[in-house]
Amino acid sequence: MDQTLIFWTIVGMAVVTYIPRLLPALFLSGKTLRPLLTAWLRLIPPAVLAAMLVPSLLIREERVSFSFDNLFLVAALFAFPVAWKFKSLSATVLLGMGLVALGRFMGVGQ
Repeated sequence: MDQTLIFWTIVGMAVVTYIPRLLPALFLSGKTLRPLLTAWLRLIPPAVLAAMLVPSLLIREERVSFSFDNLFLVAALFAFPVAWKFKSLSATVLLGMGLVALGRFMGVGQ
């Protein structure tokens, strides 16, 4: 593939990614939003995260799995209260990864 084509593809992808972030910032800077709209906008990141996370926690081998053999679900059940209580991304990720590593070491969920 031509290096120029690769360069312009990367530039185009950067522009397409950057514009949706830039335009709202430009149009909304200096303006006060209504409290209801602000409250609604604050719910978008958790909703998107949940939409991405829940299928990866519940679906194993193309089926929904609520069993204790589902290692990721079990780790998440322990990690969620830590996230809620301490509001620490690092502690939550370390606990979840540690539990998954421990479970794999012990042969759970293979």
